[in-house]
Amino acid sequence: MSPSQLRSASVRLARLARNEGVASRQGSATFSGRRYMSKDVARDPMTGEAVSTGLPNIEPSLLTITRTASPKQLPPSSKLLFGRTFSDHMLRIPWTEATGWGAPSIEPFSTINLTPAATVLHYAQALFEGMKAYRHTDGTVTMFRPDMNMKRMNDSARRLALPAFNGNALIECLRQLILLERDWIPKEPGHSLYIRPTLIGTNGTLGVQPPHEALLFVICSPAGPYYPQGFKPVPLYGTTDAEYIRAAPGGTGAFKLAANYAPGVVAQKSAAKAGYAQNLWLHGPEHWLTEVGTMNLFAVLKGEDGVTELVTPPLDGMILPGVTRDSVLALARGHAAGIKRLQGLPSQLRVSERPINMDEIIGASEAGRLVELFGTGTAAVVTPVEKIGYLGSDIIIPTGEDGMGPVSKPLWTELVGIQTGKIPSEWNFVVAKQ
Repeated sequence: MSPSQLRSASVRLARLARNEGVASRQGSATFSGRRYMSKDVARDPMTGEAVSTGLPNIEPSLLTITRTASPKQLPPSSKLLFGRTFSDHMLRIPWTEATGWGAPSIEPFSTINLTPAATVLHYAQALFEGMKAYRHTDGTVTMFRPDMNMKRMNDSARRLALPAFNGNALIECLRQLILLERDWIPKEPGHSLYIRPTLIGTNGTLGVQPPHEALLFVICSPAGPYYPQGFKPVPLYGTTDAEYIRAAPGGTGAFKLAANYAPGVVAQKSAAKAGYAQNLWLHGPEHWLTEVGTMNLFAVLKGEDGVTELVTPPLDGMILPGVTRDSVLALARGHAAGIKRLQGLPSQLRVSERPINMDEIIGASEAGRLVELFGTGTAAVVTPVEKIGYLGSDIIIPTGEDGMGPVSKPLWTELVGIQTGKIPSEWNFVVAKQ
């Protein structure tokens, strides 16, 4: 394709992603229109639910910057471990029910002073996001689809009765933070700056109720490639409801809440003790596949009609609406529709958001129609699976010589190409030009 054709295909893919995103979000995970642009909130006296007010929203023009007096050096890339090293500065934005959102400030990275009665400590009123900023070869710095994170963060805030905010305003504050910390983005290929926005309830009153005070803060951590030595497929342990439950209908599985993650640690330890890297979360007596550890799940099957099918569970209220999940679906659908054909993908590809259970996985494996299985997420992008331990037996998942499969590899190649700027795309939000 010529550069102009690439840009045209990128625009059409972005439109397809937006349309598919609206169509596919269901149940309690639904986003409606530009919901992340909502006004600040007060509480309905009867229900405690958020209602729009005229109180101040996040205002980037009020942002102040206080530079650290003791700047640190970016460690060598070979020494980087995910989430262990943090940049020099952080973003803080306070909120109170009486005054709305306060002035944003970028300050030296430091501790947060909380009362021992803070609601986040007692009632887990906390949510977060995971994002990345990338340095392109020409020096341009971008964030990948930050609008999707803002939508999801606001949806999570509503689920916890925490304050919503103007997503574009927070993106601008993030842009200023990344501009200040751009030297913390490693220059080596495959590296990035991991960005962790967090929102917590901070008022010091015991009692289960909507918080009257909150703090939104953002920290940054330089990150190397998730698989520095190449892709290594992981073994999964099929975890049924009889052992541990990650999410249930009407619960909080579709939201990125802190309280969703800690209970999974003991389940992962149990899987590791049995010789598996992560849990494959299975729901209900039919053992429906939901997620892989903390990642979304994709299975690839060869249909009886010979057509390759890419399957992922639907957003039914238990599944987190992942940004990488949405991107993989958009790229695959763009390929299937002929908007932009991806080299290496099967010419005929069926893309499905539908339930899939272990009986179907086993049946496809026995019939030689199970092509591959992989997880997707911000940290790893794509994680291939080599086997599933299920009810005392192992189901072997095909993988290629490089650890990836025939569908996951072209999708990963395209997605990473977009993120790193090799492939033009509207999904990249420009933080700074060269």
